[in-house]
Amino acid sequence: MKKFKKTVENFKCENCGKEVKGDGYTNHCPFCLWSKHVDINPGDRKESCGGAMEPIETYYESDSWFVIHKCKKCGEKKKIKLNKRDNLRVVEEVISKQLH
Repeated sequence: MKKFKKTVENFKCENCGKEVKGDGYTNHCPFCLWSKHVDINPGDRKESCGGAMEPIETYYESDSWFVIHKCKKCGEKKKIKLNKRDNLRVVEEVISKQLH
């Protein structure tokens, strides 16, 4: 059973306030890396929590960078793949926090 649902939607980031143009794979703000806890499976919009998802950790695996988000409301953690639109300065800030 396919767990990914492509959902194309634009949104205003609730963390930094920037307008984000979605492409169907957009699951976080590329400016600040924050997300919103709205999916059970990617793109399904079936999660009722709606909490802010903070980027708390990054790591490199299988030729890709990933970020771990932690929901500020319920504490759930989710892994997402970073993409070329993401702000590398913010990725560096997350890495720096990990090291301290």
